[in-house]
Amino acid sequence: MSILMALFLGLIQGITEFLPISSSGHLSILQNLLNMGYNDESHLLFQVLLHLGTLVSICVVYRQELKLMVSDGIEYLQLRGDNEADEPLVLKAPARTLLFVFIGTLPLFIALIFWGSISQLFFHTGFVGFALIVTGGLLFVSDKYIKRGKKSEKTIKLSDALVIGLAQAVATLPGLSRSGTTISVGLARGLSGSFAVRFSLLLSIPAVVGATIVALYRAIREGVDFSLFPTYFAGFIVAAVVGFFTIQFLRRLVAKGGFGKIAYYCWILGGVTILLSLVL
Repeated sequence: MSILMALFLGLIQGITEFLPISSSGHLSILQNLLNMGYNDESHLLFQVLLHLGTLVSICVVYRQELKLMVSDGIEYLQLRGDNEADEPLVLKAPARTLLFVFIGTLPLFIALIFWGSISQLFFHTGFVGFALIVTGGLLFVSDKYIKRGKKSEKTIKLSDALVIGLAQAVATLPGLSRSGTTISVGLARGLSGSFAVRFSLLLSIPAVVGATIVALYRAIREGVDFSLFPTYFAGFIVAAVVGFFTIQFLRRLVAKGGFGKIAYYCWILGGVTILLSLVL
């Protein structure tokens, strides 16, 4: 892998991981249709670093909230352990968010059961194109027909977290945007625009951490070519920096109701992908 390829893929990862246009769909197109020499199995460590790059960008943007989520969660557990009288305790908003992120992550275990079949769809670009069209439909409907709610970390319900978590599990299908699906479903459940984005991105942290651990294990088992590490690290830096600015753009996009415009991009890309899959 060349340094230019690593930089380019880092750029793609940083943009598509957070914008509702499907990172898996774009990587499938690059690998299967454009024949760019990128191979998932031979560069597993690079995949690890790309995901770590986008994970770093989330943690930097929401560093204060993550700190409060952890500290308030620990405080709640300590108070509960010391509460001999079994008096009712109230979860603070950050600890409540942490709880619902955990609950929203549970449906991913359903996706793990079918992961063998799901991962094979990455190589079926016709399916990826169709999934991109579905992503565009979700974005268009959420932008044009769903009224913005007011639910926040203080009022989100258990059922909301589970439904959004199920949406994230479905979005493991390549071509379906994880952020687009979870944000759209969050808006449909009455979350405010800002909280829908925040909850979607916080919900991605356990998923990314889990995927990174699995990929790192596979990379170590298959063997790592450390001579390529500087090239991989360059991709990591680009993914982290671009991801940071993409999150800022996503937050403004949802606040202004700009999902409808991105829907047209997904439709065009999905249609072109299907046509190319038929002729190439």
